Amino acid sequence: MAAPAPPGGRALPPGPGARRLLRGSAEARVGAMGTAAGAGALRLPGLHGYAVEFSPYCPGRVACAAAQYYGMAGCGTLAVLEQNEAGIVLLRSFDWNDGLFDVTWSENNENVLITCSGDGSLQIWDMAKTKGPLQVYKEHTLEAYSVDWSQTRGEQLVVSGSWDQTAKLWDPAVGKSLCTFKGHEGVIYSTIWSPHIPGCFASASGDQTLRIWDVKTPGVKLVIPAHQAEVLSCDWCKYDENLLITGAVDCSLKGWDLRNIRQPVFVLLGHTYAIRRVKFSPFHASILASCSYDFTVRYSIFYNWIKLESSTVCMLKLFTRYFCKFPWLLSISDTAEDLILQLF
Repeated sequence: MAAPAPPGGRALPPGPGARRLLRGSAEARVGAMGTAAGAGALRLPGLHGYAVEFSPYCPGRVACAAAQYYGMAGCGTLAVLEQNEAGIVLLRSFDWNDGLFDVTWSENNENVLITCSGDGSLQIWDMAKTKGPLQVYKEHTLEAYSVDWSQTRGEQLVVSGSWDQTAKLWDPAVGKSLCTFKGHEGVIYSTIWSPHIPGCFASASGDQTLRIWDVKTPGVKLVIPAHQAEVLSCDWCKYDENLLITGAVDCSLKGWDLRNIRQPVFVLLGHTYAIRRVKFSPFHASILASCSYDFTVRYSIFYNWIKLESSTVCMLKLFTRYFCKFPWLLSISDTAEDLILQLF
């Protein structure tokens, strides 16, 4: 059963039509950014953070993709911030004429990032430049909602997922997509590369499925009917190439073994509203974190997972509104609709 909407809000990200109801620009732009919001926090006035990613090169450096009006209308901003002894400081910011929904760092250049936006385009940015973007790719016909740079280092490929129900493969050095992956029957919320298998990525969709793809073949490699509700997030285990996790509107987390997809290998319950994002720990094979529209982040441990045993070991309730995408690298970084970026 789908989770009800949180008090005063939605259970899901705004749909493809909702964000076209409003157009305009916020009075507060990133020029006013930098307002302290407590230790390890920074307020983003006039913006809603949709995604944050730690730099793979510089400890404490974070990129934040943000949008005005909760992503339903207005412009977007890419903000690059860094945490030091004085707190969180703004290093660089770039504006785009539509909301930015996701961001990923280059794996071969510490200054380069890619964002995706509500106009269906991807943008390449260089922190060494004062203006940007360096290049824009515009092929998706609806909102581009997810973007990820391959981490296997043997290839420099980017995958994007869109509300037009397609995923696209990109080489940042080429001015057009290399391949388009079709098959989903609902909007794509998440696309993420396998950290182990070159050329393999997973996608999570509103059609209630988790799908596995191989860039060497145009068709889907594996379809998993993961939930009886929209699947908003997925992630690969960093220690087991066959293990993935999904989070959905039904408030559950499910672990999947690609060698046997007849049933999940574990199920985690506890969230009371839709799960917005889930991430495996890069440091521990059995630990994961999830964030939800119930305003909480939960740290969970699954053990003897072949026997379907799991439990929630810690819960944090820090924000007054919704969580969006967060990474897990040394600490967890979150953005919420109260316009505060929090490191903890």
